[in-house]
Amino acid sequence: MINKDDPDYIFEEYKGHTIASHKNNVVGKDINNLIIVYRSDEFPNHGFIIGLDDSKLSGQRKSVPHNMDDAKGYIDWVVGVQQKKAEAKPGKNIVDEKAYDLRVNKGMLPTVDIAGHTFYVDIRMDMLRPKDDFLSKGIVFSNIQNYYDEDKRAYTIPYNPKTHEFQEPDYRTIKELPKDLIAVQFPSERLLDRIGWNRHYGFELTHGLDKQGLKLQFTAKQIPWEKTFLVGLIKSNLKAEKLQEKATEKPQRKRGRKM
Repeated sequence: MINKDDPDYIFEEYKGHTIASHKNNVVGKDINNLIIVYRSDEFPNHGFIIGLDDSKLSGQRKSVPHNMDDAKGYIDWVVGVQQKKAEAKPGKNIVDEKAYDLRVNKGMLPTVDIAGHTFYVDIRMDMLRPKDDFLSKGIVFSNIQNYYDEDKRAYTIPYNPKTHEFQEPDYRTIKELPKDLIAVQFPSERLLDRIGWNRHYGFELTHGLDKQGLKLQFTAKQIPWEKTFLVGLIKSNLKAEKLQEKATEKPQRKRGRKM
């Protein structure tokens, strides 16, 4: 695990990938000679070791300490294979080629606008990650599974527009519609970032794109509270409260004549 500011490595960006080469690499075979290639959106968690820096020792090839040529050659091959797969898929015209290049080769994450604030769709982190708000916990997909509608293939969640977070009201005691929360609806993570979904679960990058296409920008819908389950829940809580009040009232005894 390394960081982009690691003083022991040389870094270079190339076609949506990050190439890391250890500064102590030397000419010749050495177990510490490393060239590592990462997808830029997966750095530094998932990398591929291209090989030691003696990879040019065979035949008349020249050995160099920081073998960027082999790393770039590998990236060219990966990008080329991905493009050929995309071109071979039926319905390829449905996929926006510019969007595909931005997502796959440039590492750009899709975004969702929720009540005027931008969120990155970060499937690797299992969340909608708020832009320009590092204090916010964002919206974690695993925390909102109960709000997923299979028929609509979408989430409808309570959302705090001030903290930019998913926030549930107290359903046990709620007696009026929330004033500080709104209800918002957005597609499932698979629809928001099909390429990220495919990559995370081991499918081909173009899997499913011929049916749903590819978008990089989404806008969440604001749903009136009156059209959510909350209306029925509030009525139920108010009814339960009245029943509780009646049950706790002391019965009034009627006064009669003393014998």
